[in-house]
Amino acid sequence: MGVLELLESMIVTANGILWGAPLFIMILGVGLLLTIRLGGIQVRLFPMAILRLTRSIHEKNDGREGDISPFQALSTALSGTMGIGNIAGVSTAIVLGGPGAVFWMWMTAVIGMATKYAEAVLALKYRVRNADGTMAGGPMYYIEKGLKNRWLALAFAGCAAVATVGGGGMAQANSIANGISYQLGVDWAMPLPIIGPVSAIGILVGLTLTLFTGLVIIGGIKRIGRVASWLIPFLSIFYVGGGMLVMLASYDRVPGAIGLIFQYAFSPYAVAGGALGYSVVEAIRYGVARGVFTNEAGLGSAPVAYAASKTRSPVDQGLLAMLEVFIDTLVTCSITAFVVLSSDVWDGGLTGTALTTEAFSRTLGPAGAFIVLISTILFGFSTIIGWSYYGEQYSAYIFGHRHKNGFKALYLISVFAGSVLGVRLVWEIADLFNGLMAIPNLVALAALSGVVSLESDLLSRLKSGASTLCALSLLRGFHPYFQLVISASG
Repeated sequence: MGVLELLESMIVTANGILWGAPLFIMILGVGLLLTIRLGGIQVRLFPMAILRLTRSIHEKNDGREGDISPFQALSTALSGTMGIGNIAGVSTAIVLGGPGAVFWMWMTAVIGMATKYAEAVLALKYRVRNADGTMAGGPMYYIEKGLKNRWLALAFAGCAAVATVGGGGMAQANSIANGISYQLGVDWAMPLPIIGPVSAIGILVGLTLTLFTGLVIIGGIKRIGRVASWLIPFLSIFYVGGGMLVMLASYDRVPGAIGLIFQYAFSPYAVAGGALGYSVVEAIRYGVARGVFTNEAGLGSAPVAYAASKTRSPVDQGLLAMLEVFIDTLVTCSITAFVVLSSDVWDGGLTGTALTTEAFSRTLGPAGAFIVLISTILFGFSTIIGWSYYGEQYSAYIFGHRHKNGFKALYLISVFAGSVLGVRLVWEIADLFNGLMAIPNLVALAALSGVVSLESDLLSRLKSGASTLCALSLLRGFHPYFQLVISASG
């Protein structure tokens, strides 16, 4: 057994322990706690969040503390979450957990909207200003300042920095390289020292990705925010629009696909005449796992981007943060699920990007394969540039801001390495450190849930004004909603 094979075996074993029921219960439990303490904010204030989104697109934020606009902060966070998981992750969940896994992915997203709101609020409340004038924030700061625990904050930042290299750089580059190789039908191998034979396509893709990533991240959060603010809207329209075309062309199969999701969310699904099938436990397991992987609610990544926002208040940015989960999982991932399940190939042996490509191609032909290929490249690239900023902030917290360029160099190396390494090893590394970074963040979210609740209520009161509050006191049962209406409308 070679060194890489031994490393992969050890990480697989560790992931089997880490990504078990306790971590899933912790993720969902914290989300439910926040949902209850915030009064179902993801449903109650969802219309308000949409209003904030429409206003933030053209809103001028000059003179406010921060580095980028609230919309650019949302776009940067979306660039980190809208990755290969939206294409390959959904297909994998369906293959491993059956159609019912999609339902549990939805449930994870609904609960995760409250989690993401809390992460954004805490990130802005406890953010700090660096010596160079830029803002810094995220779980490491609200763990240190809110929980008064420097060691736990360092543990989070250390695991998060490794997860950035593994999940942000290596994993996304790996999926882009493999997606291109699959669609081109080319698998040229080149021998490299120690590593062994690697894909020639992977080398070319790695060099190209490294170059373009470097051109973006060298400009810091402001350039990342600008690129993300036009890339994410275009990508969302392109991929979701392509999926809608597939659904319109096969409209008669869509109701059946939706029926499969709800039917097998609570009952086993048998295939091959009942010889094989999926249990409800598998549907829950893979639905929750892929849901967390794609929207990252509870992992502690997106708060780093929100901390740089020139927002009016933590509450305002928190409302936008809720929409990150909605757009990523309840919209984009659902499109993938409907397309895959309305095809007749979802249980035919394919998985990941290959399955999504085949499902699009069955209806749209070569145009469908082109849509998936371009989306795979852009989804992956958007995640690569988004996570580069996260990792830069994690490393700066540990080693100081003078070493940010050193991390950028390491990150670019990881992008190239991910393009040529084996698929499973890359993703196992990403899963391991994603799980490790989630634990301290979830502990902090639960412990500081009262702070989030108080901030949401008191801050809106300060903005509303005493006279308005007196008038709205007649509508006491709805006063949080109307206070935030006033806050959002200026």
